[in-house]
Amino acid sequence: MCGASSLYLLNDAEWRRIEPLLPRGRRGARRVDDRRVISGIVYMLRSGGRWRDCPAGYGPYTTIYNRYNRWSRQGIWHDIFKALTGHSGIFGTVAIDSTHVKAHRSAAGAKGGTFAQGIGRSRGGRTTKLHGLTDAKGRPRVLLLTAGNVNDITVAADLVRAIGPFRRLIADRGYDADHLRHLIKGRKAEPVIPSTTSRRSPIPYDKRAYKQRNRVERMWCRLKDWRRIATRYDKLARNYLSAAFIAAAVTYWLN
Repeated sequence: MCGASSLYLLNDAEWRRIEPLLPRGRRGARRVDDRRVISGIVYMLRSGGRWRDCPAGYGPYTTIYNRYNRWSRQGIWHDIFKALTGHSGIFGTVAIDSTHVKAHRSAAGAKGGTFAQGIGRSRGGRTTKLHGLTDAKGRPRVLLLTAGNVNDITVAADLVRAIGPFRRLIADRGYDADHLRHLIKGRKAEPVIPSTTSRRSPIPYDKRAYKQRNRVERMWCRLKDWRRIATRYDKLARNYLSAAFIAAAVTYWLN
């Protein structure tokens, strides 16, 4: 249990970035201190503890969880992430990839069934998959969620369409599909994707540029330093994806 004097709080610089993006003028009772509550949410996502174990210095754990859940349902966490990552120019190099996340048993039981909530069964058990697109600095620009047994290539076009113009896209051989190459070239960009062994005539690609793909791998490693990202405890897919938006915003865009 953390004492009040040792609680994690968003620092002044971080708060100046996020405070103007919070919803204003909504009906209902006046919200309790936004900075304290959001700091409590960040603390819980990093620590991976149960919501009921949230340090009392942040306020009642029900208040912390209810804000996290309500703003997830209203799409506010996504809106904040999108505002922080806004970009009006042309990206040089972007990269796409996915990562598997083990679903804890507490993630089961939501309405609609596990697959509808982004949980699939594979050799590794029940998993969720996060799909991401990063910029040239390895910062996440787009995050999507599917069940863990969904093939990466089925989500690739959604990642590409969700980002603005770019000049080059890097992906591993799991994304070697003609329709994706045509989509990238149709946006006047260069695909940097190794060919699968099933291609009779491998397609040349820029091997030097391909070395930059490790940036998206490092991005996943940093996000999984947050224990509620490394393991999925949330029953609802939208809540888990919101946790990823919060982790990405704090890790890459508030500092």
